[in-house]
Amino acid sequence: MEKSNENTIRQGVWGAIAISFAAVLWGLDGIVLTPRLYNLDVGFVVMVLHLIPFLLMTLFLPYKYRNFKVLRRSEWVSLFLVALAGGAIGTMAIVKALFLVNFQKLTIVVLLQKLQPVFAIALATLILREKLKPVFYFWAFIAIMAGYFLTFGWNLPHVEGGKNYVLASLYSLLAAFAFGSSTVFSKKALGALSFPLATYLRYGLTTFIMLPVVLLSGKMGQFFEATPFNWFIFLVISLTTGSGAIFLYYFGLKRVKASVSTICELFFPLSAILFDYLFNGAVLTTIQWVSASVMFFSIINLNRMKSY
Repeated sequence: MEKSNENTIRQGVWGAIAISFAAVLWGLDGIVLTPRLYNLDVGFVVMVLHLIPFLLMTLFLPYKYRNFKVLRRSEWVSLFLVALAGGAIGTMAIVKALFLVNFQKLTIVVLLQKLQPVFAIALATLILREKLKPVFYFWAFIAIMAGYFLTFGWNLPHVEGGKNYVLASLYSLLAAFAFGSSTVFSKKALGALSFPLATYLRYGLTTFIMLPVVLLSGKMGQFFEATPFNWFIFLVISLTTGSGAIFLYYFGLKRVKASVSTICELFFPLSAILFDYLFNGAVLTTIQWVSASVMFFSIINLNRMKSY
């Protein structure tokens, strides 16, 4: 019995470490890596960020994880919606937001993604017919208001001179909505799939969704226009903050409680703040620090509802 408890504790510790490290990698991606691809088209960036991991998984994943002939139509539809919302729309929105701010206020753009649970829980009531607890409305309102003050401080939003900043904030919220939708679609029909298979198909489907987008925009030539540094960043993201971080996250998620995972995931926004300071010299104002803290606390409480 004691050995069993020790093993459970050990697994929980490793799980927490894995989630925390994945969260730090996501912070590094949003602040340091993806913005370095600003010279390329957004659609092209998103396609390549999914294409490289898809090709690597095709080469190295065991065949049993690529045997998708047994998938039913409903599972294919759900996978397509996950790829469309979380892979294509969500990633394009956040990449566009990061490009718009031109290395300024990257932290705020990244932090606004943490409003994802607000959308995920709300969408779960519409798609999965789950009942909302009354306390949801309270914490959702607090989180959204905190997001407002994080973005604008005490000032009213104004477009003059800050159009890109306002647009970036809206794109970040769109990303939060898309990622929240992806969470709900995943829960709806992906429970029976193994994570390696679901990840493999998600990256593959997102690549094929983005292919016509890039073709129609006439940006396929960027395969030859991308610099060696661009390709280096693509490879680093693919091996670390992209598919690598996702595998770490799900490795940890199987070993810890949801409440522990919620706390570990705070390393994402905290690392984003740290990396933005170290690499870009950006510092949040007092009102933004307070708003970020309130938003974190609200998101923790929303996650504890376990309704999405």
